[in-house]
Amino acid sequence: MSLLFSKTTLGPLSLQNRIVMAPMTRSRAIGNIPNDLMATYYAQRASAGLIVTEGTSPSPNGLGYARIPGIFDHAQLAGWKKVTDAVHAEGGKIFVQLMHTGRVSHALNLPAGARAIGPSAIAAVGEMWTDTEQMKSLPTPEPMSESDIKAAISEYVQAAQNAMTAGFDGIELHGANGYLIEQFIRPTSNQRTDNYGGSLENRARFLMDVVTATVAAIGKDRVGVRLSPFGVFNDMPDYPEQAADYAYIVEQLNVSGLVYLHLVDHSSMGAPTVPASIKAVFRKSFTRTLILSGGYDAAGAESDLTAGNGDLIAVGRPLLANPDLVQRWQDGAALNAADMDTFYTPGPKGYTDYPVEATTPA
Repeated sequence: MSLLFSKTTLGPLSLQNRIVMAPMTRSRAIGNIPNDLMATYYAQRASAGLIVTEGTSPSPNGLGYARIPGIFDHAQLAGWKKVTDAVHAEGGKIFVQLMHTGRVSHALNLPAGARAIGPSAIAAVGEMWTDTEQMKSLPTPEPMSESDIKAAISEYVQAAQNAMTAGFDGIELHGANGYLIEQFIRPTSNQRTDNYGGSLENRARFLMDVVTATVAAIGKDRVGVRLSPFGVFNDMPDYPEQAADYAYIVEQLNVSGLVYLHLVDHSSMGAPTVPASIKAVFRKSFTRTLILSGGYDAAGAESDLTAGNGDLIAVGRPLLANPDLVQRWQDGAALNAADMDTFYTPGPKGYTDYPVEATTPA
């Protein structure tokens, strides 16, 4: 019997299979508010065992990209309630990914009064799309004061509580891909000299403070974390102590009792491969659910599950383009190709109009 399509549990939740819809930015939240189109999109994909939403900001300061959603005001909560209701009506489970973009931002994408902030005044190399002036260089962020750090932690807590109000089954803290939490972890973006910089214990403190506070607010069975050791996205270069640093972080997260760890390997998209030794450390050191992510097809997913390398398999682009991916994989059917030109464009094209298997021409 296939493990991939077998039922399993995630903390107190029952999952209909071991396929996770990976978080994918889609930039359809006009005015940073989730909408009916987004509810349709997620509901179409509710046959996955678990959905993790696109990155969703806990703060006005974290809305660094154009048209990404937030979860900090009443309109956003009302919009997300439509999404969770639609997914639950189809029998799915859904976590919201809390993503504060930090220095990966631009003023033209931020609401009035919001700021591009980070652990240190070090700009990431790269550019950011803005709807008004197209591509712009990433700014030098304002270094966060101690009060800024406390405020950001409080925003994560409020966002976690808001997620429960909006009907989510849990939250994923985005500690990967060069966003705020990882900006604190990496010594290349964090050159602070206070309790949040310098030693690894200090650089990991922001992550652990957010974990501790959100677990206290909504419970350990509702909180997961995503990490990307050896990921280089958003100017996160490798550094010599990286393997040892992440081994320590995983040990600390295991103590916290998180419901899952989500390990990203983006080598299928050109990033460095996460060494097998690091994956083994995650597997050994973290005793609850381990989600693996990175370029999986059905055979690869089944292989890693059978080998015990992970408990759930996260899938991105195949689910983006195939709302009925679970059924297609079970049937061995051909897949729709993802249209990269519409990954981040507003509207339904390339979003809710991918055909399901029954309507796909032979």
